[in-house]
Amino acid sequence: MYQNLIDKKAKLAVIGLGYVGLPIALEFARKISVIGFDINARRIDMMRQGIDPSKELGKGSFDGCDITFTDSIDVLREAKFFIVAVPTPVDDHNVPDLIPVQRASETMGKVIKKGDYVVYESTVYPGCTEEDCLPIIEKLSGLKGVTDFKIGYSPERINPGDKQHTLSKIVKVVSGCDAGSLEVIAKVYELVVEAGVHRASSIKVAEAAKIIENTQRDLNIALMNELSIIFDKMDINTYEVLEAAGTKWNFLKFQPGLVGGHCIGVDPYYLTYKAKELGYHSEVILAGRNINDSMGKYVAKKVIQHIIRNSGDVKSSRVLVKGATFKENVSDIRNSKVSDVVSALKEYYVNVDVEDPHADSEELEHEYGFGLVKKTANDYDAVIITVPHKEYTGLDDSYYSTITKPHGMIADLKGIYRNKIKSRKYWSL
Repeated sequence: MYQNLIDKKAKLAVIGLGYVGLPIALEFARKISVIGFDINARRIDMMRQGIDPSKELGKGSFDGCDITFTDSIDVLREAKFFIVAVPTPVDDHNVPDLIPVQRASETMGKVIKKGDYVVYESTVYPGCTEEDCLPIIEKLSGLKGVTDFKIGYSPERINPGDKQHTLSKIVKVVSGCDAGSLEVIAKVYELVVEAGVHRASSIKVAEAAKIIENTQRDLNIALMNELSIIFDKMDINTYEVLEAAGTKWNFLKFQPGLVGGHCIGVDPYYLTYKAKELGYHSEVILAGRNINDSMGKYVAKKVIQHIIRNSGDVKSSRVLVKGATFKENVSDIRNSKVSDVVSALKEYYVNVDVEDPHADSEELEHEYGFGLVKKTANDYDAVIITVPHKEYTGLDDSYYSTITKPHGMIADLKGIYRNKIKSRKYWSL
């Protein structure tokens, strides 16, 4: 398989060309022949024109790539090595939504042939690849996994907006259904991952490794958020505390904030869901999730309390929310917890304006029911800086004094204006 890919006698296909799949497809396409498959015809058309629909990659990223973009299953059948990189979200009740990965598995069952390889990159709970996905492929293809085709798992580590920790620069965890497949999968990924690969002992180990990467971060951020709530009651600035504590060599430098996105705010639920299936109710992990999921309402409550104390007229008050994406300097709005802040404010009938230099207004309207204002006002009772986009870091006290009332509050969730706001009430997590 490996040599056939190198000699371009066989093709590699990537199924799902979003934030994860497209960078993988293009990286491989600089070395071997690649088929990029996605069910969204509009996105396929954009990529054929050298445009990344996710706005992460520039037009030059498509140069020199041997890649065919398609939404045709017939074209997909030409591949011999398949990488599945579809999203794995949770539903409104925080239950894993496996529909995308199940449908991708159905597609695999329709195109796979004897001797082919399928590697999943989508984040799932331990056991999902072999217990949920493999049977679908076997049923539709009439082939037997391990015997007729090989299956593996290699968790994605794509970080939207991060230009330093890119695919080739991060060690890649790989796994296979047997020793032979593990070596082939490892060699294929070594084509594009300069940092090297880590061979996991089993598919379940690789799945679990991905889950705990983000669960660990989630819990650490939850601790910072809880500390922020406590320190606020003590009238202590959390960032000053963290700055002092951070002088110790082994202090872990996490910060409070809204925890959204397609990874940290989602992945822990996959682990706790599987644990519950096995008869174990998670306490620590879910406690962290509860804290982080409640922060949007907590921020809104602090702003509402300030408005009540200073004007008393909540219904006629105006609040500007700066930032709608799930993190700084990206256009990604998936699972953005900024929507929790906006929803909580609107429950008090506050007039809320939202602006963001990176987000798409129509996408926000479709996903969360609110869009972006074209022009901000000059009479806000509060401004909430939810996401520290680079466009905001240069703003100062004089700017905020021109867009707020004299009693206005600047709620700076990530502390980027600490010790810089003098003419208005300042508050941060």
